Amino acid sequence: MSWHVADEEAGERLDRHLAGRLDVARNRVRRWIDEGRVTVNGAAAKPSSLLRAGDEVAVEGPDEPPDAGLEPEAGELAVIHEDADLAVIDKPAGLAVHPGAGRTSGTLAHHLLHRYPETAGVGGPGRPGIVHRLDRDTTGVLVIARTDRTCRALVAAFAAREVEKTYVAIVYGTPRPPVGRVELPIGRDPRDRKRMAVIPPPIPPNGAARPGGRPAATRYRTLETAHGVSRLELGLETGRTHQIRVHLKAIGHPLVGDPVYGEARWRGLERRLQRPLRDFPRPALHAFRLAFVHPGTGERVAFTAPVPEDMERLWREVVG
Repeated sequence: MSWHVADEEAGERLDRHLAGRLDVARNRVRRWIDEGRVTVNGAAAKPSSLLRAGDEVAVEGPDEPPDAGLEPEAGELAVIHEDADLAVIDKPAGLAVHPGAGRTSGTLAHHLLHRYPETAGVGGPGRPGIVHRLDRDTTGVLVIARTDRTCRALVAAFAAREVEKTYVAIVYGTPRPPVGRVELPIGRDPRDRKRMAVIPPPIPPNGAARPGGRPAATRYRTLETAHGVSRLELGLETGRTHQIRVHLKAIGHPLVGDPVYGEARWRGLERRLQRPLRDFPRPALHAFRLAFVHPGTGERVAFTAPVPEDMERLWREVVG
């Protein structure tokens, strides 16, 4: 089996990448690597090899790992567009994109296999047609590849940063300036490997740079500001894990409702706002628009998903 590394997976160690993708122990993954059953772009690699977006990872052998036990499951999908090459989905909050540790059913991947059975084997094990992802509680536009050719083309487009990704967010504070660009490297938080953080590459005494955070850039534009809360439009130039959440926290404007990178800023705001801001159950982030060159037609296309009602309702309460 083989797949291509997505943009947001770039920078991962090979052994960690395989363990996460296939939901197996890292010592088993390292054994496969030591036995020469794992290649990256057709060549042997070390467990510590850092992956790049678009790399082809292949796992071979007589006891090749199964497709993570993935079975089709019926589930409601909000389909924005579909054709012979791809589908575009409006993902709801609370729906994980693919299986992971402790999560073996009820994901978008299971529902996709039910609606689009031809995607089995497209995009790698456990990820039928999935070429990029959104966090479980982030809503909005996802494109799904229905053929191998489309999958390769979309993975390459994401890796080359040719896909335009636009988000809408509700944050604490008022950004200054109201329009700007955040360019800060992102990597695993050394104190908590489940979190990401801004991590500048350290410079040792001899002046040779060591690995640190990976380059990441986010554009923002303030749409509205009211009572200590703002609504932003964001554009991703790169696709690092938790990039928007980490960058917004770094500039002092964390997402409302973010349980990992958020802050209890609601405590200092008007009393009428404290409860709705405190009780918002997820990061207030929505993938609003995705634009790319259609692999089948060669034309540039754009798809949007309306801002969900929970975010619209929250903003109405902020504005009063």
